[in-house]
Amino acid sequence: METVLKYIWIAVFVTVLVWSGIHPKEQMTWFLEVLPALLGVGLLIVTYNRFRLTPLLYLFILIHCIILMVGGHYTYAEVPLFDWLRDGLGGERNNYDKVGHFAQGFVPALLTREILLRKAVVNGATWLNFFIISICLAVSAFYELLEWWVALAIGQDADAFLGTQGYIWDTQSDMGCALLGAISCLLLLSKWHDQQLSKYPSRLLTKG
Repeated sequence: METVLKYIWIAVFVTVLVWSGIHPKEQMTWFLEVLPALLGVGLLIVTYNRFRLTPLLYLFILIHCIILMVGGHYTYAEVPLFDWLRDGLGGERNNYDKVGHFAQGFVPALLTREILLRKAVVNGATWLNFFIISICLAVSAFYELLEWWVALAIGQDADAFLGTQGYIWDTQSDMGCALLGAISCLLLLSKWHDQQLSKYPSRLLTKG
């Protein structure tokens, strides 16, 4: 069963990646948005035999990759479904980027939780959750710095990558969405995650 799920995961990832790379809105934006997904999958491949993750985490990593690839294909400011939502609800901007930043908190929270628990880094649920949220906020802030540096490097072509759409509080709201994503993950998935972690040999919970 695990092997079947692995090949389904790979098939979905490759299919969406190929689709996203066919006539994207802007080639540079596509590359910049898809690059984190490619790097992440490369890391998963390298660590697969040494530190295999829970099925729940692999699922949400795939979902996050799909979010990145959809954003890369259309650019975050022009995803059609969110144009329709904007027009239907009378909004002023396409908010697909907020979905991406919510995932940027949600999925790293699950990954951080798994690593901290399996490596026995933190004792106590309160400190565990505090460190998870702090790490997710740090990741979000660092990504905003990366966006700034990339924008400085590529100049005018950075508008689609930044996706601010004229919103002056875009950076702060991005980090707020990541914070909300991290908290939501802990509230919604902790028990389910614990159930999957309990199936791992005890040595994997403290070593590795």
